[in-house]
Amino acid sequence: MLKFTWTREPKSYSVTEDKITVMTLPHTDLWQRTYYHFRNDNAPVFQMETEEKFFSFVVKTDFADSHHRFDQCGVVMYLDSENWLKGSIEYENEEFQHLGSVVTNHGYSDWATTEIPASVKSMWYRLSRREDDYCIECSDDGNKWKQMRVCHMHEGAGKVRFGIYACSPEDSSFTAEFTNIALTECAWKAHDGQKPDEG
Repeated sequence: MLKFTWTREPKSYSVTEDKITVMTLPHTDLWQRTYYHFRNDNAPVFQMETEEKFFSFVVKTDFADSHHRFDQCGVVMYLDSENWLKGSIEYENEEFQHLGSVVTNHGYSDWATTEIPASVKSMWYRLSRREDDYCIECSDDGNKWKQMRVCHMHEGAGKVRFGIYACSPEDSSFTAEFTNIALTECAWKAHDGQKPDEG
């Protein structure tokens, strides 16, 4: 099994060879400044560490228990409180939820989302690295992948930590399950179109 360590260990969790289960605590979140002006940095994060410049990390999430606004679980690369990225589904209401990603560089978060039906209760994610650029993809079945985000991490050029997270920003708690965790060769291929500018 891959070697993971906790950043902010949750109160209740289970780790086996095949599955990781996390029960979230109320008022746990990751966000920095933008729009809301608050700074939340208390979500549990379970990560491994590498200096490898090219890789892909895959995980399947199950969140049938999510039921309150902003309940979420997904893939994360948490470097420190002001530099991180995450991809997840955030529950909104009984009709829809937000499939999206947050990229935080030097203490400012953004949030890119699309609405999906609230009936979706599992999702695969693939985080890929090409030096200090990153790609987040999602999949319904772990085979056909859709791009969610391509981004640059200002502090993401050297040793990085990446893995999973789960949290409940409001007054809620739910159980998140993570399976099919794998570290592979980089599935995000080099660009085959316009060449880089010289100089």
